[in-house]
Amino acid sequence: MLQDIISPQKNHFADGVQTVLRGQENRSRRVGLLKGNLVQNTRSESRGISARVTRHGCYGFSSTASYSAFDAERVLKAATENAFFLDMRAEKAGRNYPAYVTHEQVSPPKMIVDTEQKRLIEACQTIDAYVEKHCPKLISRRVVYTEDSQDKIIVASDAVSGHVTYPRCYIYVFISAQSSMGTPVELFHAFGGLGSFEDHFEDLSPIYSGIDRLYEQLMDKTEGVYAQAGLKTVILGGMMGGMLAHEAVGHTVEADLVLGGSVAGPQLNQKVASELVTLVDFANTAFGERTPLPVYLDDEGIIAKDAVLIDRGILTGYMNNRETAEHFGMKPLGNARAWSFSDEPLIRMRNTSILPGNSTLEEMIASIDDGYYLIESSNGQADLTGEFMFGVSLGYEIRHGKLGRALLDTTVSGIAFDMLKTVDMVSSDMTWSSSGFCGKKQPMPVGMGGPAMRCKIAIGGR
Repeated sequence: MLQDIISPQKNHFADGVQTVLRGQENRSRRVGLLKGNLVQNTRSESRGISARVTRHGCYGFSSTASYSAFDAERVLKAATENAFFLDMRAEKAGRNYPAYVTHEQVSPPKMIVDTEQKRLIEACQTIDAYVEKHCPKLISRRVVYTEDSQDKIIVASDAVSGHVTYPRCYIYVFISAQSSMGTPVELFHAFGGLGSFEDHFEDLSPIYSGIDRLYEQLMDKTEGVYAQAGLKTVILGGMMGGMLAHEAVGHTVEADLVLGGSVAGPQLNQKVASELVTLVDFANTAFGERTPLPVYLDDEGIIAKDAVLIDRGILTGYMNNRETAEHFGMKPLGNARAWSFSDEPLIRMRNTSILPGNSTLEEMIASIDDGYYLIESSNGQADLTGEFMFGVSLGYEIRHGKLGRALLDTTVSGIAFDMLKTVDMVSSDMTWSSSGFCGKKQPMPVGMGGPAMRCKIAIGGR
């Protein structure tokens, strides 16, 4: 855990400017087994201090890859000089942003535990042995442990100061087999989540049922068929809906990308989806429980709160930092986040999801005579028009209201706001994922998920 050597620097903050001083340490670890052989065993750490100073809307930024009181003073001085320099040369005078000082204090919600590397390797070996014994028809198997954490101390002149930690860890299981067509098929699953090794992998036995289910799905896929290409009625599982919510919708309503020309710009307060669709970027709690990757304080010193983006089909807001919130007349809700001490905060998602509805998955399947149930996505891409294409790694036919054969890998595509208008059933259950990174200029851990949704979507064939 970082020691707070930067709070005393608040006495050196210049008058008339808005200052955020941030001390940060990132750690990551990775262990990989391929068919039982140790092929990766790495650990990395980085630590440093950054300062961002704003004068009349002009930013000055500086960082250093060291962590001492002297370094904090030096970085603060450089960022302040940069802000004054840019302000003097600005073509027109700007103004500072509204202050967000409160009496709230933010403390670390979870400690970062430095587990012995040997235990990580032994856990992977135990999981690998189970896979080898209970999944006999594989042609390849991989077990990978990953861990990353951020430890941040944030000191703000006119916002909230605090100390936050974000540890997470996962064990990925990748399995592949040969299909009846003679080609390899693969599936994977990530076990774990927020917290350290002891939170998830002290007892490995709960993972075994998940591996059994994964193997069963892979065996289904070995006898899989290609989807029939065209516009089809489908059920998007929670993870497919989460991918859509993040990639195809979420990025279009990040305010910096709205300013860059995203499709959401001219559609504020207009209908962009079915009335069954409400989309929220959750901060730290959702439906009475902690979100997969809770955010309590962002890197501008803003207390994190939920951002409602689509309300019953109407686009109602954007995700903002302090600058764009002032521009659009909205409130910042804690979406400004930086990956490393040397990164400036960008507008980022946290835990993005469509809200559950009132239908059951069984009712939704029974309502489809000829369609597909699409469960897992392998990858995805979207642009600022909302046009998307996602890979589908796991899915099943629906024939006469019942699940049929598994699908071989395929794709779905469309324009998000058009597709969301076709949603006519939403399930009452939720699926979350927290193992991914968002790659907007700098990596960032994000959570995403959602209920199952019935809609019309273009699906690829062979």
